[in-house]
Amino acid sequence: MLPKVVLHNSVSLDGSLTNFEPNLQVHYSLAGRFESDAHLVGSNTMKVGVELFNVSVPLEEESDFKKPKRDPNLPYWFIPDTKCVLMGILHTCRRLEYCRDVVVLVSEQTSQEYVEHLVERNYDYHVVGKDHIDLKRALSLISEKYGAKTVLVDAGRILGNLLLNQGLVDEISLLVHPVIVGTKSYNIFEEVNNLNLELIKNETFDKNLVWLVYRAK
Repeated sequence: MLPKVVLHNSVSLDGSLTNFEPNLQVHYSLAGRFESDAHLVGSNTMKVGVELFNVSVPLEEESDFKKPKRDPNLPYWFIPDTKCVLMGILHTCRRLEYCRDVVVLVSEQTSQEYVEHLVERNYDYHVVGKDHIDLKRALSLISEKYGAKTVLVDAGRILGNLLLNQGLVDEISLLVHPVIVGTKSYNIFEEVNNLNLELIKNETFDKNLVWLVYRAK
């Protein structure tokens, strides 16, 4: 059985994911409204976040090799990382207090060195694909093994577009900012096939931000 999947992003008026400053306070406040049991986060998105909020990556400590003991109601963060993008910086994600723990999704082609790296640090990891991540299989695993009923996707264009094109997204949540990026726009739906949507929610924040939620037909 597949969980409900919500794709949540902050975008410019012309649909760009980058080259503007999003209101993160409102972004994450709205994300919390979905009361998701799990987050699916792109590895590149996570890496950019780590680099953005850390002047330098802190050294690992003994506690980073142990599973954190946190509120079981907190969501697990599932990160597809077949190319070992987060090797050496995963501990910065595990330290985030609003994350129950990090679970890594890999493929059969992921290096054995990375797998051993994960095992040594007591990360849950799952092989869900031959060359790339089988997203439907991954979502099924997240639902059946971890009991997730709602998965919030906080990712860039690549992972989001793949989920949309495979018909795995139930709702699209967009926090639209009053800025046009123009020629430097990195369009959120650049590679999405034609998709019909139904508007189910719209709200305004700070007089300038518009929150739109669509259901995928």
